[in-house]
Amino acid sequence: MNRLTRTTAKIRRLRRAGVGGLAQRVAARAYRATDARSLGFQLETADIAGTVPRSMPVPDPVPSDRPLVVGWVTSPPAAGSGGHTTLFRMVEGLEARGHRCVVFLYDRHGLDVAQRTAELRQGWPGVRAEVRDARAGFRGVDAVVASSWESAHVLLAYPDEPAHRLYFIQDYEPYFYPRGSEYELAAMSYRFPFRRIALGEMVSGCLRSEQDLESDVVPFGCDTDVYHLPEPEQPRSGVVLYAKPDVGRRGYLLARLALERFHRAHPDQEIHVYGARPTGLPFPVTFHGRLTPAELNRLYGRVTAGLAMSFTNISLVAEEMLAAGVVPVVNDSPLARADLANPYVGWAEPTAAGIAAELSAAVGRPDAAAYAAKAAASVIGRSWAPAQAHVARIVEDEVRGHGRA
Repeated sequence: MNRLTRTTAKIRRLRRAGVGGLAQRVAARAYRATDARSLGFQLETADIAGTVPRSMPVPDPVPSDRPLVVGWVTSPPAAGSGGHTTLFRMVEGLEARGHRCVVFLYDRHGLDVAQRTAELRQGWPGVRAEVRDARAGFRGVDAVVASSWESAHVLLAYPDEPAHRLYFIQDYEPYFYPRGSEYELAAMSYRFPFRRIALGEMVSGCLRSEQDLESDVVPFGCDTDVYHLPEPEQPRSGVVLYAKPDVGRRGYLLARLALERFHRAHPDQEIHVYGARPTGLPFPVTFHGRLTPAELNRLYGRVTAGLAMSFTNISLVAEEMLAAGVVPVVNDSPLARADLANPYVGWAEPTAAGIAAELSAAVGRPDAAAYAAKAAASVIGRSWAPAQAHVARIVEDEVRGHGRA
């Protein structure tokens, strides 16, 4: 093929791609050329553990007549982050028992502590904890708790002085990646000499089956003070999706394909989307952006069903939907079922057709109003208080030397 032929073929391809396709190609080339993917890696290479230590120095037990100082290591919180919200609930639980907490934030790109403190206060006003830079070390705490595989590595990288080290595990994070370096770095973090606290049976089961590791288990909760039936109840119509296109385990592609089928079958049913703005959809949606919990509950009060996709630990969204009378349609898997035993969940075969069928069944139910009330009643009284109390007792027992909770 000569140069003229190659140039002509390239022009034809660019015409077919259009302006949007051309922009995507330019952006993809720049992404590869600049190694922009590395920006998403949360650790400095110097902070990655090179081995799994057998043990770490532990201080003497703290007497029971004084409050504890407990540190929590995490990435800078983003508004609407479910993982941070759950973590900060545990912080509030310790603070409610009279202990003092410190949030250690780690950001390899640099950290403005004052700005991040203001963001934490605005997004999670119930948290009173002091905020520090994790890379300054963890001095002055009785215990320090990792909250992700990256933060577990950080906890090893800055061992200023003896402390009781624990690990609050919200998901089996190796599953977030293909089998490779990040998978193994996440997996090795569970073998660090920290006391493991698993959120739910799925995490506990994976730690046992994948690595033969035991852990303390704390239950899932649901904020039924925020998520509840609307008053007065109103007619329901349509479905809702929490869109997270860049988080593979939340099944966005399957959700999009399912909604395309659902719209063809039910063009009269409005499709609501919140979270990240979807692009290039072949069906109309009403996009709500990022919503506060109160705003989200009002949206839930209008719709019949919602997509709560998760291919690892169950999404908190599923039970919050139930509390608001929404039928959560969830991809069926043993991992998702481990912590969501509820008869009002629409368990769907994880195919576009299977998910669309469950959505159709929900909007076609003749007793939709009564069913919504039953769904909400199935989670009445649920809260995060049991998990908060359990985590607090585990931390106290570990630091005071009373053994496993």
